[in-house]
Amino acid sequence: MLHEMGIGGLLFSPLVIMVPVAFLFCLIIRQLLHQLGWRRYIWREAWFDVGLFVCFLGLIFAVWSR
Repeated sequence: MLHEMGIGGLLFSPLVIMVPVAFLFCLIIRQLLHQLGWRRYIWREAWFDVGLFVCFLGLIFAVWSR
């Protein structure tokens, strides 16, 4: 179970850290796919990006909650 993190007397949700990390991973993968020329094979790029973000966020959540 995830609990709030106390920073300077304020309580923050773990999502405050998880969401930017997942977004950073998405940016790295997106840039890698663009450099390899594989982005042209993706039919709906926006849906692919959202799905990739959700997968990374779920992976980070699963690793963090152990």
